[in-house]
Amino acid sequence: MDFSERYGPWAIIAGASEGTGREFARQVAAQGVNLILIARREAPLMALAEEVSQESGVECVPVSVDLTSADAVPTIIDAAAGREVGLFISNAGSDTNSAQFLDKDMDAWMDLITLNTLSPVQCCHYFAKAMRERKRGGILLVGSGACHGSGPYMSAYSGTKAFNMRFAEGLWAELEPHGVDVLFYALGRTDTPMLRAQLAANGLPLPPGLADPVEVAQVGLERLPHGPAADWGVADDAPGPGGISAAQRRERVRMIAKMSADIFRKETL
Repeated sequence: MDFSERYGPWAIIAGASEGTGREFARQVAAQGVNLILIARREAPLMALAEEVSQESGVECVPVSVDLTSADAVPTIIDAAAGREVGLFISNAGSDTNSAQFLDKDMDAWMDLITLNTLSPVQCCHYFAKAMRERKRGGILLVGSGACHGSGPYMSAYSGTKAFNMRFAEGLWAELEPHGVDVLFYALGRTDTPMLRAQLAANGLPLPPGLADPVEVAQVGLERLPHGPAADWGVADDAPGPGGISAAQRRERVRMIAKMSADIFRKETL
């Protein structure tokens, strides 16, 4: 199958208004897949929908929603009603607090956890069911190298990213036999408007060697069929920050899947 057959006719991209999300939208649309674009800020989202529609000739449905809100996932599901979603890209997810854990109220941390983990997991649960039935589709969870380790000011943020990576590994093992692709994609520092704004707010210069969002999105879509995890800038057979390569991680998950299958088969006899 080509891209549109494998992942179409509709894709949902959460966190689509700028940066890597914008490039995912443009590149998925260039493959002839219609888009449901999700982001909090309405103006840039509407502008992107118009731009992509004119550029690629696909239908774009912009949905302005705060992914930390209780009605975020129901709103996304309603927007997708009657549309066959073959690809879900979760690109929304950031460190919304930049503080040590005890220096913020729990409401702030719950918003971060909802944005980075709870909302994407709920979307996966809903949209992957139909993908499994159709025997095709894809889920791409965009994360961060923070999944490999933590430190001060990162406890909750890195924890959500580590969860997403392990969740993607297990989901990949469950869906691979059904023809559905799953990838957790760990990014490094990428040249996005958000990063530039954060640096400017702190009086810091733009560091060298930032990743290009166009290339980041391209590589992520190329790696999606292979799963279950990949690090930006690291080849499939090269050791990543976690100490093993994506290829080795893939085989490790397959080994765990076989062990789990043996255990659960015995328990159900």
